[in-house]
Amino acid sequence: MQDRYGYIDEDAMRLVSAELNLSRAEVYGVVSFYHDFRMAPGPVHQVKLCRAEACQARGGDGIALCFENKLGVRLGEPAVGDVVSLEACYCLGLCAIGPNAIIDGALVARLDEAKVAKLAAELG
Repeated sequence: MQDRYGYIDEDAMRLVSAELNLSRAEVYGVVSFYHDFRMAPGPVHQVKLCRAEACQARGGDGIALCFENKLGVRLGEPAVGDVVSLEACYCLGLCAIGPNAIIDGALVARLDEAKVAKLAAELG
């Protein structure tokens, strides 16, 4: 439901609980616990920037600042105009080729300022 509609609202949770023979409280507990689930429509684009130690050691702090400047949104703050969000995640498993991100579900590795500028323009 999350993939198809972008969020799981109360009606969807009711349907899931009935189909899986679970209480609505059990379904709500899962949806509200995991930060990847949304209970309301989210931004059009989602950037998840790896903030784990390996990516930070490879210049992740500068990449985070570059994303913030290019996108006009701060890491972890609500999306501006529901266009794009910039969120932290911790370890995408590509430590040797970092800094890395997931942009709209696609992995992007070896980020540098030029690549961030190009990606931000495409998201803009």
